[in-house]
Amino acid sequence: MPRHGVSTRRGHPRFCWEQALERTSGAPSLRLPWMVLSLALMLVLLDPMVLWAPARAHPLPAQDHPARFDGIVPQLRDTFGWRNLTCPVCKGLFTAINFGLKKEPNVARVGSVAIKLCKMLNIAPPAVCQSAVQLFEDDMVEVWTRSVLSPSEACGLLLGSTCGHWDIFSSWNISLPAVPKPPPKPPSPPAPGAPVSRVLFLTDLHWDHDYLEGTDPNCADPLCCRRGSGLPPTSQPGAGYWGEYSKCDLPLRTLESLLSGLGPAGPFDMVYWTGDIPAHDVWQQSRQDQLRALTTITDLVRKFLGPVPVYPAVGNHESTPVNGFPPPFIEGNHSSRWLYEAMAKAWEPWLPAEALHTLRIGGFYALSPRPGLRLISLNMNFCSRENFWLLINSTDPAGQLQWLVGELQAAEDRGEKVHIIGHIPPGHCLKSWSWNYYRIVARYENTLAGQFFGHTHVDEFEVFYDEETLSRPLAIAFLAPSATTYISLNPGYRVYQIDGNYTGSSHVVLDHETYILNLTQANAPGATPHWQLLYRARETYGLPNALPAAWHDLVYRMRDDMRLFQTFWFLYHKGHPPSEPCGAPCRLATLCAQLSARADSPALCRHLVPNGSLPGVQTLWPRPLFC
Repeated sequence: MPRHGVSTRRGHPRFCWEQALERTSGAPSLRLPWMVLSLALMLVLLDPMVLWAPARAHPLPAQDHPARFDGIVPQLRDTFGWRNLTCPVCKGLFTAINFGLKKEPNVARVGSVAIKLCKMLNIAPPAVCQSAVQLFEDDMVEVWTRSVLSPSEACGLLLGSTCGHWDIFSSWNISLPAVPKPPPKPPSPPAPGAPVSRVLFLTDLHWDHDYLEGTDPNCADPLCCRRGSGLPPTSQPGAGYWGEYSKCDLPLRTLESLLSGLGPAGPFDMVYWTGDIPAHDVWQQSRQDQLRALTTITDLVRKFLGPVPVYPAVGNHESTPVNGFPPPFIEGNHSSRWLYEAMAKAWEPWLPAEALHTLRIGGFYALSPRPGLRLISLNMNFCSRENFWLLINSTDPAGQLQWLVGELQAAEDRGEKVHIIGHIPPGHCLKSWSWNYYRIVARYENTLAGQFFGHTHVDEFEVFYDEETLSRPLAIAFLAPSATTYISLNPGYRVYQIDGNYTGSSHVVLDHETYILNLTQANAPGATPHWQLLYRARETYGLPNALPAAWHDLVYRMRDDMRLFQTFWFLYHKGHPPSEPCGAPCRLATLCAQLSARADSPALCRHLVPNGSLPGVQTLWPRPLFC
């Protein structure tokens, strides 16, 4: 496999709060009630802050909340000297806090303490702490005042299970129709010469309007290569003209180059665009910033794609604060109406009235792009681990999954096929949401022809299995790589070849192609950007087709064939893999991720090793942090 622009990476400084806590050896004492309050606020704040940690683009440790806090809370007890805090006192404190906040929420006071804590624990640079807390504090206190944590849950979190049980995200189930499931019927291969559609897939564009060539790509802030990043050390090069292999997003000119250079990859029948338009400067974004990104990039897409229909989905970065997507029952200034109304206005040329109606309510919609095919665009923020509004109620927010069931049943009744697009992949969702979605996919396997997601920035997939044995592959979700370089990747996009527009079409994916801009070549003196084909899936991996069983088999072939896995690892990173090798635990975790379309379900990977045991997989659950 040719190596496109591989270079040795510089190490990336990290501001993950876990590491910050490990470095903390002492802190000034604070009055206990406000210490507990600010700590609890920061625990809610920290998930969004983790998202700007410059993580490497390969599997990282598990991000499951209870496991994370098990190791960190004892350090906090030692640091702040409240190991002797008793359970009754803790519950009394939180009862008083809840009462006080509900009676008179003091956003400024809570924010002030949170800023001090952020700086003291070195979670981020001081200016970032200040801006981030001020951006998040109003929404966080609003969530808190709606009784997110009971005193028992808060104290169970801080002091352990003997004091209380932290179970905010309890299990729940959606209802499936009583209509019996038809016998599984795999799609038939299209006849020779049958029409083939080409679908352009764009995701994670992350336009940085402050990108500036020559600035420091390894600055202290969570996002670099921009005004305010400063100049690099004299021994290090500055940010490249077209982008940079670091914790940087893209200038507008690179996105213009991508869209203007699509000719060799086309023509396209339609476009699936799954969100994340703004940059990763999540500590300082305003609604005006987000709407400017939405309209600027929408206009750019329309300019270069002209009459080709575009079907968007909502990303987690479209809102501000980042990941903040209240369910529709939240009204007033805290609601997402400002965003959904702007999307409906910007995307009105592409979407019919029925789609615009549900888009305005909950950011999701369904439409029929051609006879025999139904397209469903999901708002995956309602499954997100980082959407702090779900602390109020995470049970099928907005009724989206129940609505999805209705759409799929109607499509089955009409004999239609369905494509689903969304931003966050189902395997990265909250457990109950993910398991319900998995169940829906299994029920409608004959109707569901394709699933398309982004968010992880890397090139991967998720296999779905029958629920009875977890052994028969029945569906596949494709996770396409990002347009942005964040972090240390080439810019890229995907094209899907799909069974075409004719009577009886299966509408399944037949193959896919990935294109990149080699930044090493593009940033060379006197060079011009050249978007090139990186690989074709079936040709590169020797797949007989692109159906679920073929991808399942690929995982097991990669388990036994190191050379094949290294090809996958290279392509997983869009031709710019980390300099660190992917050893046995990394390899196992990476392969496990491809089989894991159901969150927190290591049983899906039990066959990856001969004896069925998976040492280390639970501690290497591969869920990237840098989306």
